[in-house]
Amino acid sequence: MSSFSRSRMAAPFLSVVLLTLLLIAWQLAVRDSAPTAGLDPEYAKLMGVAATTGKSAIPTPIDVGRKLMAAVADPFYDKGPNDKGVGTQLAFSLARVLLGFGLAAIVAIPMGFLIGMSPLAGATLNPFIQVLKPVSPLAWMPLALYTIKDSAQSAIFVIFICSVWPMLVNTAFGVAGVRREWLNVARTLEVGAWRRAVHVILPAAAPTIFTGMRISIGIAWLVIVAAEMLVGGTGIGYFVWNQWNNLSLADILMGILLIGLVGMALDRLLALAASGVTWRE
Repeated sequence: MSSFSRSRMAAPFLSVVLLTLLLIAWQLAVRDSAPTAGLDPEYAKLMGVAATTGKSAIPTPIDVGRKLMAAVADPFYDKGPNDKGVGTQLAFSLARVLLGFGLAAIVAIPMGFLIGMSPLAGATLNPFIQVLKPVSPLAWMPLALYTIKDSAQSAIFVIFICSVWPMLVNTAFGVAGVRREWLNVARTLEVGAWRRAVHVILPAAAPTIFTGMRISIGIAWLVIVAAEMLVGGTGIGYFVWNQWNNLSLADILMGILLIGLVGMALDRLLALAASGVTWRE
């Protein structure tokens, strides 16, 4: 067995060990921190901890675990505008991210092909890209709210904006980097521009395009949380902000954990799709 294979087999075990050590350190640090002696019982309940002497107001891993188990047991309940299950909140956020991301892909990938295949188009559009790309996606939110006049659709627009640039730039880079020999062979065989783009350029540029998509989905998932904190209503970002208003630190930490897990899952799905494309090639 090669050293690379041994490393891949050992990595999950080491990850579990590291996670265990971090949880133990968290538990010990919280246990030894400032106690909640005299803490009002109702306030302590909101914080997700017991109002007993010697226990910190900061939730322990066990407190967060209990919150997570309770949330998983009934993730889709709906008791009103400000009281929905985390499954419902995640579903709203995922729907916005996937819709904005999908619209961005429809725009960015063809435009990236155009820029990568045409130096004139690249030189023409590059100033606009360089000006708009550094703008924070959240800077568009006031304009979106004013023009669209719907918080959910405004959040989708912000996701669209932040998802466009990584896909556009990576697609253009991948298309421009296709080996000249392959393109020359296609021209020699009198392959049309459309067939050349689909059968020669797209397969060669696919790994780079998927890299841009992975970057975009990560940024989109990050931005939706901030956008939902601003506009409120529904979504995992609003859930975290609402729990802050309720002073429930255990729920906040649970929400942060779920945000991270869903973000990792989205990245892994695109990574698997990219590896499938590479394997077929």
